[in-house]
Amino acid sequence: MTLEFWTVSGAPSPWRAALGMAFKGLDYDVHMLSAQQEEHKSDAYLVINGRGTVPTLKEGDVTLGQSIAILAWLDREYPAPPLFGKTALEAGMIWQRTMEIFDYLPRATSGVLSPIFFEAADKATDDLIAASNTLRSELAGLAKILIDDSFLSGARPGAADAVAFPHVRLIQRAMETKPQIMQDLGLSDLAAFSPEIADWVRRVEALPNVAQTFPPHWAEAT
Repeated sequence: MTLEFWTVSGAPSPWRAALGMAFKGLDYDVHMLSAQQEEHKSDAYLVINGRGTVPTLKEGDVTLGQSIAILAWLDREYPAPPLFGKTALEAGMIWQRTMEIFDYLPRATSGVLSPIFFEAADKATDDLIAASNTLRSELAGLAKILIDDSFLSGARPGAADAVAFPHVRLIQRAMETKPQIMQDLGLSDLAAFSPEIADWVRRVEALPNVAQTFPPHWAEAT
């Protein structure tokens, strides 16, 4: 059966699910929705996903609309290579890292990037400085893991990497497109901040099929 996938360009949650499929080498049909035109709130899409959120993954009679649930389903439906490890110990470690990243990194990232990308903030206000301190703390936690492991999921890319990568890559995107304010916040260069994270980003980007998960509007802007 064909995997169908509904997403919005650049949205971190569907990007996680897309990375899970990329790590497994799966083909899928993409339905790219326009957030600007609120296509995710259209009557046609609400029939598929009553919450009006992305992502949605559909295969036959199976329809799922949460990124972590999609990663878990993918691991049962398409076991190799695993996203959550092969052993009980690996599964516990990867689930713990995945959920810690899920609970803290998106909020920390949004605290910095939402004002910059969506509110056109161009000054390092007290709120933004405080948010950048929180974000640096979360990134330091990732860097600590990557001192010993090639990926956040261990020796192989997995669920923890799929959840973290979109947020880290969006931070890097802000460094590239909003350099002055990111410099003012002490986040001007990923390699300077953490060589471990910068190397991990390059390793993930070099994996087969990962390039096709990138936001299409980035290429259009270029």
